[in-house]
Amino acid sequence: MSLKYYVGVIISTPLLPILFLQGKKIRKNVPRLPEARNPKGYIKTDSEKTLKILTIGESTIAGIGVDFHENGFTGALAKEIAVKTNHSILWRVYAKSGYTAKMVRKRLIPKIEDSTADIIVIGLGGNDAFKLNSPDVWMFQINLLIKTLKRKFPKTPIYFTNMPPIKEFPAFTRIIKCVIGNLVEILGNKLYRKTKNKENVHYNKEIINFETWKKRYNLEGNITDFFSDGVHPSKLTYQIWGKDMATFIMNTKSFIE
Repeated sequence: MSLKYYVGVIISTPLLPILFLQGKKIRKNVPRLPEARNPKGYIKTDSEKTLKILTIGESTIAGIGVDFHENGFTGALAKEIAVKTNHSILWRVYAKSGYTAKMVRKRLIPKIEDSTADIIVIGLGGNDAFKLNSPDVWMFQINLLIKTLKRKFPKTPIYFTNMPPIKEFPAFTRIIKCVIGNLVEILGNKLYRKTKNKENVHYNKEIINFETWKKRYNLEGNITDFFSDGVHPSKLTYQIWGKDMATFIMNTKSFIE
């Protein structure tokens, strides 16, 4: 267990009652948005090759904040890879809002109907942080998830997305941003250390920062433009995040055109 996590536990324990009350108030005030519809799609190009992409995870992969998945993370990811490679893309989403790594492994992975995949993308971390799961518990569940997927798709590269930028969520209080935001970054660091030497497993460790995105993509506006409800991404965020993740995937040694 990391020293930073241990120190964080000592500091944050007296704040737990405040965290609980503030979290309860946020859940009451933040609108309950539905998951995106149409969890599968096909992008046709003039290429004879088709890549199959599976995305798996929590609310962001489930497309909370947009109407259809083609306007969310998976749609943006698939479009960018199709444009950059000229390959046709067949994509499918397996995700559920509120799910932790353990819940994804036990409840979603058995529902995967596909027998083959060229790329698997996983987006997790937010709910494990909100559950205050320790880095060791988190990594234990992630390892089980990886093993389960590798049994089903032994040769398919697995890509973990960036951790959610909790510290930038407009709906959150300073205390929640500090405690949960620091924990999610600790979980990300643990994920990076444990997966960097695993074959065909990659983690995009860049911490999402909206000022960086604005400069990178020459965008105007303020922080609220990146959120649909103060917590979940807006269509703009999904489009940028999907492009960024596609670039990360195509720059890894596991990506074979």
